[in-house]
Amino acid sequence: MEREPRASEAGPAAAALFAWGANSYGQLGLGHKEDVLLPQQLNDFCKPGCVRRITGGGGHSAVVTDGGSLFVCGLNKDGQLGLGHTEDVLYFTPCRSLLGCPIQQVACGWDFTIILTGNGQVLSCGSNSFGQLGVPHGPRRCVVPQAIEPLREKVVSIAAGLRHALAATASGIVFQWGTGLASSGRRLCPGETLPLFLTAKEPSRVTDAGELYVWGSNKHGQLASQAAFLPVPQKIEAHCFQHEKVTAVWSGWTHLVAQTETGKVFTWGRADYGQLGRKLESHENWRLDMQGLSLPCPRPQKSTPSPLHCLTGATEVSCGSEHNLAVIGGACYSWGWNEHGMCGDGTEANVWAPKPVQSLRLSSGLLVGCGAGHSLALCQLPAVPALDQGPKVTGPSPDATEDAKSQEAMDKEKLEGKTTRISTQSQSDTCRNGGLVTEPL
Repeated sequence: MEREPRASEAGPAAAALFAWGANSYGQLGLGHKEDVLLPQQLNDFCKPGCVRRITGGGGHSAVVTDGGSLFVCGLNKDGQLGLGHTEDVLYFTPCRSLLGCPIQQVACGWDFTIILTGNGQVLSCGSNSFGQLGVPHGPRRCVVPQAIEPLREKVVSIAAGLRHALAATASGIVFQWGTGLASSGRRLCPGETLPLFLTAKEPSRVTDAGELYVWGSNKHGQLASQAAFLPVPQKIEAHCFQHEKVTAVWSGWTHLVAQTETGKVFTWGRADYGQLGRKLESHENWRLDMQGLSLPCPRPQKSTPSPLHCLTGATEVSCGSEHNLAVIGGACYSWGWNEHGMCGDGTEANVWAPKPVQSLRLSSGLLVGCGAGHSLALCQLPAVPALDQGPKVTGPSPDATEDAKSQEAMDKEKLEGKTTRISTQSQSDTCRNGGLVTEPL
């Protein structure tokens, strides 16, 4: 669930796309495969002011323009770019098979892509090893976007997880397909029959309710429940959001971010890389898994939505696997896992609270998008200042600094020695499945 993008509201002022973070497959569109620790401006492969959506997957990226064109780049081993071949692409390239078919939205999974057309039809391409393309008897991969025929209702929104996908129709019904959560469900719910939508390789109805529901793996408390796995959707009660209506929700691998009708932002789930952007509440107790001393893995026994005050009024939010981007007052903020420089601060140290991306401080953020380990932002470039005026520099938010103090003290010992982090390139078989993934990874 996400808001309509706001880039077109900015008017005709000059804009530019920036990219940074993990780049092993050329997913930044910069023409090379080296990680980038600071935002780099992309060459204008399209008119930047006309960009409508930006997003990423495990190792690929996608951009949709106001005119409905789709541009893609990055990892293409399974044809997830939809270009008719399986070679990696280092620059954003138009998906020519969709010319004449206006695109409304795109969602990138780990190794596949879901595409929503202007008339409400859903297409898919890439790996189909887990039925994530929604074509039950199709090939193991598809290099050109194909229609998901069982979805006959008009679709208004799509989302992709690690190995599953979702679609919401105009009538409010949610469909899911792909078996990525099934193995966890069978292991954690022995003897229990899993719902069809967890094991289906074609769209299967999940719910037709209009509240915020979550389901799937709860290893790190990301579903705000005590259960290890939720095989059926469970509502997160309104009191968790101070009795306000949730208007948007985003998900990483094991954490979630939601915004309410008054602009308040709540985070919950796994927090050991700073992905929640705040200090832990007293009820979010920590325990250490002693079975993996070589890779310490602190986990919250229970995590519930708690407000992140410095993000109140955010106009844009996006979650990567374990990092996040947001736009607040026109400034682009980042926080969370930073091993590949995806927070854009020039380092590889995790960021424990939302902080402005200093390299973009003179530009106004319009849109942000995350892949598993990389970041993209559409920014309005600054006007040339008058002779008697200097550029306005946006300083760090005091609320963000305050939110981080307690957590930084708690983790001081861990931060003194660098913890080995499994790279995104090797995590396709070992990474954690989240619950309802409503924002691409």
